[in-house]
Amino acid sequence: MSKVIADYDVSGLDDAELTKMEREIARKYMDKLSIPMVVWPILNVGCWLALWPLVLTGIIPLWLGFIIATFNTTLAYLPSHEAQHDIYARPGEKLRWLNEAIGHLSLIPMAYSYKVLKLTHMEHHKNTNTPELDPDHEFNNGATLWDTIKINIQSFQPGSKSSAAYANCLERVGTQEAKNAYLTQIAILVAQMAVFFVCAAYGYALEALLLWWLPMKIGIMYLRIYLSWLPHYPGHETGRYKDTRGFASWLGAWSSLGMTAHIVHHLHPRIPLDKTPAALRELYPILEARDCDLLDREHAH
Repeated sequence: MSKVIADYDVSGLDDAELTKMEREIARKYMDKLSIPMVVWPILNVGCWLALWPLVLTGIIPLWLGFIIATFNTTLAYLPSHEAQHDIYARPGEKLRWLNEAIGHLSLIPMAYSYKVLKLTHMEHHKNTNTPELDPDHEFNNGATLWDTIKINIQSFQPGSKSSAAYANCLERVGTQEAKNAYLTQIAILVAQMAVFFVCAAYGYALEALLLWWLPMKIGIMYLRIYLSWLPHYPGHETGRYKDTRGFASWLGAWSSLGMTAHIVHHLHPRIPLDKTPAALRELYPILEARDCDLLDREHAH
């Protein structure tokens, strides 16, 4: 697909006409099963699980396992994110089982509950950049990258404001589903701790640290930087066309996990991740007319 940014003229269109054109373009990228997004979680989780016997039996060194595991945990969230938006299949469709399976299983390296992330993520979309209601807002306040890293490190400490952001969000939601999700998350963390204790008891504490605990923390920080801070910083703007911004990534769109096109996700969340850069290029003149915070054409690919 061409990586040239579209250059059609929308100067004479009113708001309703822009909206109609925007929806027609967005619709072209929706409702098609993305094979790469199906293969991604299968390979990623399979790779991470395979690291354990490979490292514990000495087939590959621990340092290499740590590097691979860090990539695995960093890549674990986004397939589940697709499932949170019913991108693989909507309720009632025959592939719904695939949507839910990917939603749950892709998160194993992150030790997170799919339902917790889905419920809190929906609140993020409803209340983007609203301090009291957006559970991700705590992670968007850093003035610099280092500030953002410090906020993330603090979030791993009991009792910090950022560590309670998701729990507080579930409490605000207040449904039985939210309560069940919270309990599920506790069960997942207890199970993870049990794995750590067993590993330590049998002399594999360092392996548990470097194959799971530390990669998980690094991966979560990387995700929060690219999925929360960079697309929404400084986190003051609200509104459909104002709450998300374009940004440049140091190794191109995919070092940011596709988040340089995050504005498309917020506008049309059912577009698959791997289609958002192309959708951004085609929607660019419309978003430019909407005065969205975009990169200039030279850097918006």
